[in-house]
Amino acid sequence: MSNASEGRGWHSAAAIARLAIGIAILALLFVLLPRERIWAAIRGIPLTLWLLVVAGYMAAHSLGLMKYRMMVNLGGAELSYPQAAQCYFGGLFGTLFLPSIVGGDVVRVGVGLRMARHRAGFLLGSLIDRLMDVLALALTAAAGAALLPGQLEPRSRRIFLIATGAVVLVVASTFAGLAALPARRFSYRARRKLARLRHAGRSMRSRPHVVLASLAGGVAVQSSFVMLTAVLAQACGLHLRLRVWFLAWPLAKLAALIPLSQGGLGVREAALAALLVPFGAPAALTVAVGLVWQTVIYTGGLISGLLGIAARRLSNPSK
Repeated sequence: MSNASEGRGWHSAAAIARLAIGIAILALLFVLLPRERIWAAIRGIPLTLWLLVVAGYMAAHSLGLMKYRMMVNLGGAELSYPQAAQCYFGGLFGTLFLPSIVGGDVVRVGVGLRMARHRAGFLLGSLIDRLMDVLALALTAAAGAALLPGQLEPRSRRIFLIATGAVVLVVASTFAGLAALPARRFSYRARRKLARLRHAGRSMRSRPHVVLASLAGGVAVQSSFVMLTAVLAQACGLHLRLRVWFLAWPLAKLAALIPLSQGGLGVREAALAALLVPFGAPAALTVAVGLVWQTVIYTGGLISGLLGIAARRLSNPSK
């Protein structure tokens, strides 16, 4: 019991520390930048527009739900839409409380393992779905870099291309690694699980069009987030070409993957400001846009919590 209590205490302390780091980063930005300009930009966004952006954010995640269910079921999870929604929206809600934007994946896996028919396939599908999301971010940033040939230094462009190639290599290595695992060195029980994992991998390899459809869906979701952010930026008085947002926004989100703060708080705003300064964007306006986008994420997370509860009741009508 003492070990469990110590574990819970450590996790609580870590969560408080991550939240403190995020707040400290934001506080530093407010100290270094003109606060009045930040608040003026935030107040310039009409409530109606903000509500429409939240609606667009949730609509994009409805596409994300379909993509997620498609991938885990390709692995053999056989989740219904209410079950997949319980995992997916539960993960979005969990992002509010867990480190970085990947923290919600822990919730998705924890919920899904109780419902999936084949757990190994579900885990593989969840992993590939997350890798597709990261690859979609990299491809979106690469597209932005390709659309800015005159404003991006050759060295920076090479860095973006190398990063995109690295993500592609990780995805390919995942499939190759699963195929090359030496099954004979594992116990009988482990070999059974490995066989299910390989079966799920073969299912994915035999239907590459589904994996590509998932990747296309991921690019569509991330692109919609970029455009929604650009709409908020216009309302804040930050006027940049859309192609600039396609470069900077995915890179800032990739920076938020670092488990440094709670849900990427502060990290995303600082990274976005740094990325947009070379394009003439005032850092104060960029931080304002980032903060408003955070409110969209938090509101979407709370809505997702309600949707997750509703999906659970649909999955278990007797409870």
